Amino acid sequence: MAEQNNENRNEDLGELLKIRRQKLADLQAAGKDPFRITKYDQTHHTDEVKKLYTELEGKLLAGRTAPDTEGLDEAAAREVKKNDYNERRAIMDAQPIEVSIAGRMMFKRVMGKASFINLQDLKGSIQVYVARDAIGEESYADFKKSDIGDIYGVKGYAFRTMTGEISVHASELILLSKSLQILPEKFHGMTNTDMRYRQRYTDLIMNPEVKDTFVKRSKMISCIRSFLSGRGFMEVETPMLVANAGGAAARPFETHYNSLDEDVKLRISLELYLKRLIVGGLERVFEIGRVFRNEGCDTRHNPEFTLMELYQAYTDYYGMMELTESMFRYLAKEVCGSEKISYNGTEIDLGKPFARLTMIDAVKQYTGIDFDQVASDEEAKALAKERHVEYEERHTKGDILNLFFDTFVEEHLVQPTFIMDHPVEISPLTKRKPDKPGYVERFELYINTWEMCNAYSELNDPIDQRERFKAQEKALAAGDEEANTTDEDFMNALEIGMPPTGGIGYGLDRLAMLLTDSAAIRDVLLFPTLKSL
Repeated sequence: MAEQNNENRNEDLGELLKIRRQKLADLQAAGKDPFRITKYDQTHHTDEVKKLYTELEGKLLAGRTAPDTEGLDEAAAREVKKNDYNERRAIMDAQPIEVSIAGRMMFKRVMGKASFINLQDLKGSIQVYVARDAIGEESYADFKKSDIGDIYGVKGYAFRTMTGEISVHASELILLSKSLQILPEKFHGMTNTDMRYRQRYTDLIMNPEVKDTFVKRSKMISCIRSFLSGRGFMEVETPMLVANAGGAAARPFETHYNSLDEDVKLRISLELYLKRLIVGGLERVFEIGRVFRNEGCDTRHNPEFTLMELYQAYTDYYGMMELTESMFRYLAKEVCGSEKISYNGTEIDLGKPFARLTMIDAVKQYTGIDFDQVASDEEAKALAKERHVEYEERHTKGDILNLFFDTFVEEHLVQPTFIMDHPVEISPLTKRKPDKPGYVERFELYINTWEMCNAYSELNDPIDQRERFKAQEKALAAGDEEANTTDEDFMNALEIGMPPTGGIGYGLDRLAMLLTDSAAIRDVLLFPTLKSL
């Protein structure tokens, strides 16, 4: 029975689609093909119409109060209100706000010689009053054959209906594009998550909050550029196809460059090229770009994502902390309107100074184990077995400290917290701490239990860097598919000389999730990676 119902429904949909195509054919035969229209002069968006009308109304009707209907029967009260409305309307119509708007028709109610539609554009939606006597009999007849989803241009003037809704009284209605598909049913919306991601264009039409998310994301990136420009940073672009995909611990995507007959990789990081620019004397640089990591998808990971990295000469990881804290506060105020934001019902205060904990102190706080007192790799492995932390035989004390952090600490870091001073084993591009050479000047910022960025006092000692690369190559040979290999051109750049430098990388998709209160990374990617159907 269910299969029969679906078959009948598909037949009905098929018939409706045929009707839409026939309507288009009829328009074309009558010389009214909407697809021959090349432009439309749009003077206002819907929110601007409402704002302008409200402002003019406040000016022209200042001091005017609602009519007193106390003691009147229902009919008399209605007559008094009608007269008051007509007087107000006459005052407003004497200075009409002429507009030309365009958008998609999302609602239509035909009532004989007059109709109401709802027109949706980038900034919102507005009601349009369509009267036969105002737009002409032929135009009205064509309009009555229109379908939900059609795109119209409307000329007219703004007014307020008796029910109080700011609307547009149409004087001209032009069909700009005929919709040949059927939009999802309005009241239930587009709820199939997989289909929403695959047909983002329909998702944006049916779910206004989705459009708001991407407007906020765009504003966030614009604000980042403004903030960094104000601090003297220069935006640059570096290669996506590289011979050596270094700068992070991740598996790259590999491809073949036919013209050069060379195997190349898609970049996993922006780091090594940006550092070359620091060597070249560009003291403050940043890049916002796509990077690619051949790993799984989950609520916080997509194999193709947007990364921002910046590098500043003559500063260290403390300078990066100050910059990050200041930038996050600025973004919260500009994008969300407050330094206090909410994520999934939890208030996160970006206005307070961010907490700072070393990785050793954080692990000690949540496990009671002080890794400063752990003398050897074997002792660290014994502790891992005792606490049921999985590790590999190649792992050292530093690796196991990091595993303890991942297992026992991350879940507690809801309010902004800088986790500092990582083991050297997991930080191949970072400067060692002078007073504690087994650890490095590195931090990760955690908010809402998520890692939001990763920063270093950059390693600029070419001899130490070569030894670190050798250690990475040993790890690669031992089975670590995410280990780096030696980049000889980068080594040459370091040998020419790189000044003391602070650097940092931010996952902008995850930051967009935080600022838009989005549950999954796919919700802030217009076209996330999906398995082909």
